[in-house]
Amino acid sequence: MDVLEKFLNFAEQSPTAFHAAANLAEMLREAGYTELRETDPWLVDAGGRYFVVRNDSAVIAFAVPETGFASFRIVAAHGDSPAFKLKEFFEDKSEAYVRVNVEKYGGMIMSTWMDRPLSVAGRLAVREGDTVVTRLMNLDRDALLIPNMPIHFNREVNSGYAFDAQTDMMALYGDGESAGGLMKEIAGAAGTAPENILSHDLFLYSRQSASIWGAGDAYFSCGRIDDLECAFAAVTAMIQAAPRDAVNVCAVFDNEEVGSGSRQGADSGFLYDTLTRLGFALGASDGEIRAAMAGSFMVSADNAHAVHPNHPEKYDKQNRTYMNKGVVIKHNANLKYTTDAIASARFALICEKAGVPVQHFANRSDIAGGSTLGHISGTHVSVECVDIGLAQLAMHSVYETAGTKDLPMLITALETLYS
Repeated sequence: MDVLEKFLNFAEQSPTAFHAAANLAEMLREAGYTELRETDPWLVDAGGRYFVVRNDSAVIAFAVPETGFASFRIVAAHGDSPAFKLKEFFEDKSEAYVRVNVEKYGGMIMSTWMDRPLSVAGRLAVREGDTVVTRLMNLDRDALLIPNMPIHFNREVNSGYAFDAQTDMMALYGDGESAGGLMKEIAGAAGTAPENILSHDLFLYSRQSASIWGAGDAYFSCGRIDDLECAFAAVTAMIQAAPRDAVNVCAVFDNEEVGSGSRQGADSGFLYDTLTRLGFALGASDGEIRAAMAGSFMVSADNAHAVHPNHPEKYDKQNRTYMNKGVVIKHNANLKYTTDAIASARFALICEKAGVPVQHFANRSDIAGGSTLGHISGTHVSVECVDIGLAQLAMHSVYETAGTKDLPMLITALETLYS
């Protein structure tokens, strides 16, 4: 199985950030990494490889060189994607239908979620005796659908119709006789009874399979390319690389799509806590840890916008990026991307050493772009940082598209950074 096939399998098996974290953790275990728990003392050895999971949805892994360390080499990505989250009480029953009440998580293209088979996956908080345990579940079947209105009743649908998340995006589950059925299915998939489910973090996801397509199989499409592609590349490069004079670190955060403001997001102490704890476990002083951070380098890896074939006018003429043309370095004067000239130059040299082509992206000055986790994380761990990604189409669609040649190039570049 080549690396793209491995990624597509990973993406299909990661319908939520919880599943992505669990699958990344399994990749690390299989590669010989030892899991640490934040609530336990840490025993860390030179030459050791470790990882820690927070809230079941964020993972930080690190590999320690044999000869001590002077800095950290960090790659950060995120495992969450825009989706519809089921409300705590989600069943809406009428005489004719049972619908599922959802709310938006992140900024998705809502229309892409309609008229396609959907399922439910996520995390359950389950009663076991007098304690609460968490269980991941994936219904893994075509169970729901969000139906469009026929054009006869919505003449504006092709001319700028504004979808209402509360009204238009209710998902159909069954007829009036199916009340209570979805929660029973969810409980069954988790191996428990509905009455034992005390709460949940459940999301809809598309059941459409991944596809490799186009002339010469140039493109692939699947759900959640943003940002599972970079998360997978970072962990794969981490596993394949051997640390030398720096501690290699890979952080896959949650909640980037809603601002990173959670204890498992980039705007938390997760990365700082991990770096300081591993430093102390290796016998470093507070001053030595701070000196190591001051000499460190971080890559914020989150995908970039490829020029749209039908709307090239939306992109800056001199700073356009394309699929299958290499890794993208992202720039923004207002620091929505944290890249500066030095960080850009350093990463470009790493790519040159790796034999990987580099592209540069900047938005048109009259179009506001997005942001990513690099500048947010930097408020907690202030290290030199470059924002990068791979070019893709239809970002935040339920079914996104990227180039088949780019993923191996990113892995090679990050492995060179780590090595």
